Amino acid sequence: MGRSAFFVRTFGCPVKCPWCDSAGTWHKDWVPDHINRMTTEAIVAEIVEADPSMVVITGGEPTVHDLSDLARAIRNDTAATVHVETCGAFEYTRDTFDWVTLSPKWDRVPLAANIRSCSELKIIVDQEDSIDRWLSFLSLSIGSDVLELEKPIWLHPEWSQRNNPLILNKIAEMVKTHGGPLRAGWQLHKLYKVDALDDRAAKQAPLGGNPALGL
Repeated sequence: MGRSAFFVRTFGCPVKCPWCDSAGTWHKDWVPDHINRMTTEAIVAEIVEADPSMVVITGGEPTVHDLSDLARAIRNDTAATVHVETCGAFEYTRDTFDWVTLSPKWDRVPLAANIRSCSELKIIVDQEDSIDRWLSFLSLSIGSDVLELEKPIWLHPEWSQRNNPLILNKIAEMVKTHGGPLRAGWQLHKLYKVDALDDRAAKQAPLGGNPALGL
C-alpha cells in the first residue's frame, strides 16, 4: 500500500462562511466557473487507483455534508483510514471517521462534544493573543483544562502571518512553556503548492478573498 495521503475537498457548502480561508467556497469573485460534481463511486475509484494510506476529507466545511456513505465506501474498498478536518461547529457521527482534526473558528465556534471527541486540535494563530484566547475558550466549553485532554494541539501560523516574528515567537514560547500537547505546526501543502500539481484543482483563491493576504 502507498504511504501517501489522498485529499478530498468538499465544495458548495450550503452555509457560506466568510471566515473560511477557501474563499472560492463563498466569495463571489472567486467562485469557480464550473464545479465538477462526482459520485461516491467515482471518488472511491480514484482513491483505489492512488492507493493511499489515508484519505483526508476537508473543505470548506465538510461536516455540513453527510459523509457517512463516502466514509463507508472508502473503508469497504480500500485499506486507507478516513480523516476529516472540521471547525467542529456542526454535529456529526464520530464513528464515521478514524481521525478528526478540529480547527476552531470564531464565527462558528465548536460544540463541546466535538472538542472532547476529536483526535487533535489545530489552532490557526493570526494574532499574538490567539493561542491564549482559544485555550481559554476551549477549556470553558468543556469545563476543564483543554491541555489535560491528552491530545495534540497544533499551533499553525495563519498563512499571511507565516513570516511575522511576533506570531512565530509566540508559538515557540507556548510550546517551550507548556510542552506536552502543544506542538508547532505549518501548512506545508501551501509551501509546496501541491494543489497546483493537479490539473483539476480549482484556481487558487486568496485568503478571505483578499489578494493582499496572499494565496
